[in-house]
Amino acid sequence: MAPSRMPLDEMETARLIKGTRDLPVENGPILIIQLGDIGDAVLTLPFVGALSRAFPKRSLVLCVREHARELLEDCPRVHRVLSVNKQKRKLKTELAHQLRFLRDLRRNKCTMAIELRTGTRGAMIALLSGAHTRVARYANDGTLWRNRLFTHLVKPTREYCQYAAQHNLNIMAPFGLFEEDPRPHIWVTKHRRRKAKAIFQKARIPEDKPLVAVHPFSLWKYKEWPVSEMASLLDRIQAEYRCNIIVTGAPDERKPAGDLIDRCRYRPYNLAGETSIGELPAVLAACTLFVGVDTAALHIAAAVGTPTVGIFGPSSWTNWAPRGRNHLVVKKGLPCQPCSQKGCEGSERSRCLKELTAKEVYEVMEKILNLTLAREKDAR
Repeated sequence: MAPSRMPLDEMETARLIKGTRDLPVENGPILIIQLGDIGDAVLTLPFVGALSRAFPKRSLVLCVREHARELLEDCPRVHRVLSVNKQKRKLKTELAHQLRFLRDLRRNKCTMAIELRTGTRGAMIALLSGAHTRVARYANDGTLWRNRLFTHLVKPTREYCQYAAQHNLNIMAPFGLFEEDPRPHIWVTKHRRRKAKAIFQKARIPEDKPLVAVHPFSLWKYKEWPVSEMASLLDRIQAEYRCNIIVTGAPDERKPAGDLIDRCRYRPYNLAGETSIGELPAVLAACTLFVGVDTAALHIAAAVGTPTVGIFGPSSWTNWAPRGRNHLVVKKGLPCQPCSQKGCEGSERSRCLKELTAKEVYEVMEKILNLTLAREKDAR
């Protein structure tokens, strides 16, 4: 394997604790296993790109959770996407489903499997794929059997101070794989752009103003900002700038999105539940600015090149905020931030977000508003 440019502190970034630094010379597809949430799948894309450049003649097969599958199917560097669906089924149906998945997995004839997390499901998939070479990160709680399923184990270090996309790259660093720019990029096809335009037309959104996307929801309530403050922020943005605002979210977030809109004086457009996960990148790519909490939509917006304002509470912006001068982090700045806890004292409610006011957020993001909305307004 011909290494990319090697980081000077590679041995400190990740230690190889099982296997040799020279991977076997093989042909055949490479299986990449990423069974995290949608945001984790987005942050895997720099790893996919680096692996594609390191092995240009080998096709890449990506295994993700079902809810992330559509998002990655348009990636030109991925030959095939397999998905793991944890939906509950009757025993007979479950057995048939698992047999189909195993057949599809083995059909790819992968000779290398790389598991990016530390779970047991991903370890079993790597083994069942039939790949001779199986690489993964070392799991502290996997010494009984999980770690034994791999031919090569890597233990990354100092990840607390790294961008999360770099965490995936750490696994292959001991073998000479390095990506100088670990920011993800999502390819938006013409077909997806046409779908986004149809969604805007269905919602009767005018095309004569800049478009701001707002994503106020998260899988985790302790990451969400109070609805009253978000509504105040949106009112001020629309009062100061000539723009349209859309609220995005999952189908089960359509009612909460409507509740937010009802609090707003200028009535944003409710697109929650109106886009699939595969269509969301095209919708966000059409926007001039994205505002949202720490969630997958924030990573998707940054990956399609839309400037972002990320509102952070207890989670680490060092790990999770998009990189680049067009991406802004807003936080309360309490001494306990970031605590990486699920709300204050496990309450699912975060004081650092509850006490963050719309005025504070607006004052921090005013510069990026002028750089994006005002410039877009002048261009029109």
